[in-house]
Amino acid sequence: MTDLATLGQRIRHFRNEAGLTLDQLGERVGIAGSQLSLMENGRREPRLSLLQGIAGTVGIPVSQLLDDAPPTPRAALEIELDRMQKAAVYQGLGLPAIRPSRTMPEETLQSLVGLHRELARRAREAIATPEEARRANTELRQSMRTRDNYMPEIEELAEEAVRGVGYVGGALTHRAVNLMAKKLGFELIFVNDLPHSTRSVTDLANGRIYLPPASIPGGHGLRSMALQALAHRLLGHQEPESYAEFLRQRLEINYFAAACLMPLTQSVEFLNRAKAERNLAVEDFRDAFGVTHEAAALRFTNLATTHLGMPVHFLRVGEDGALYKGYENDGLQLPTDVTGSTEGQLVCRYWSARTAFWRPNRTNEYYQYTDTPTGTYWCSTQTGTASNEEFSITFGVPFADAKWFRGRDTTNRVTSRCPDANCCRRPDTELSKRWAHQAWPSAKLHAHILAPLPSGTFPGVDDTELYAFLEAHSGE
Repeated sequence: MTDLATLGQRIRHFRNEAGLTLDQLGERVGIAGSQLSLMENGRREPRLSLLQGIAGTVGIPVSQLLDDAPPTPRAALEIELDRMQKAAVYQGLGLPAIRPSRTMPEETLQSLVGLHRELARRAREAIATPEEARRANTELRQSMRTRDNYMPEIEELAEEAVRGVGYVGGALTHRAVNLMAKKLGFELIFVNDLPHSTRSVTDLANGRIYLPPASIPGGHGLRSMALQALAHRLLGHQEPESYAEFLRQRLEINYFAAACLMPLTQSVEFLNRAKAERNLAVEDFRDAFGVTHEAAALRFTNLATTHLGMPVHFLRVGEDGALYKGYENDGLQLPTDVTGSTEGQLVCRYWSARTAFWRPNRTNEYYQYTDTPTGTYWCSTQTGTASNEEFSITFGVPFADAKWFRGRDTTNRVTSRCPDANCCRRPDTELSKRWAHQAWPSAKLHAHILAPLPSGTFPGVDDTELYAFLEAHSGE
């Protein structure tokens, strides 16, 4: 059955069409005009027998009265205004509701509805505060932990996609990615004027995917960006209605791209072979499929528990010790804030993710055993540079699984007592006594900490610039 607001509008519409007043129609169907008015205003639900009487009186079948479409464009506006005024966003303002009268100009009604739409849009946009984003990201990370960071449905979709272009092994070629795009009806186009807030833009109307002419900083290759754009279509994504949904979509397209660049069957065969030889290494996995070290380490986390039977952890840490990405299902105690978020938290200075920065030769992977309150872990860490900032990529396992990896014979071993502040966060007592109130450093503020998320349908994307870009290219 249709909702009461629409039903009331349809009763009023057909009553007016029949040239009847409220009292006249009420008299014919056996109720007071005031009761009928409540029904037309969506405040009371009529019995089916009464609806049959009304339909018969105004000369229409009851099915037409029960249609769920507003009877006129103006009625649609009145219904939308009523719903928006009942929503929590407007109710929270403490303002009175406005009932559109018959004499209210339609332009006024359109303006009121437009204002409410903008109010709702800004409310949705306000959800994407840094706090909400961190909370949503934490929930997503915890959800993936329960799945061992493994998504079999996307694995299957990626396997089917690469098989469809004749992939058999090794690095997925740019030509193969182009073929995948063509199968979906898209053409890959490389341009120099992408909006600054985007990595790629998909023109759904003309079947084009716009990409930069070269890789952007951070290890995101053109193949990966193109595959991520295709993943939105293959996974049936719609415009995200919340920051949590936006993050979930990002995770899914990144997973799909990785599963195409390092397909399940070939990856598991490669890793099992290396495990049998007790020679597992992220750098070998990286080189076998022609991807970045970070991509290989992350992909390892997808497959290690489900297909190799070992829990793992992954860290991307900045040179300042801040954790930018983190995953674990092996019990490693990652630093968190009061919301449970790990992003931006400082990792222990004795973990390999930080000690790797101290060595003079950073060409090869750095191996280390670390004794922690939750157990001993073996880690492999590689450092790199992006956007003039150094970072480290760490892949690690519990002590019992170190036997499968190259580098297990390292003599590097340290003890970490974090989260105990006396481990590495509280200065030496003697130094504190000497320098307390005797030093005044000029703090370095990271601007992104205070910056709100940019506006737009997709968090971080400037809609104005995006649409101007598409308009400029649509006529090509």
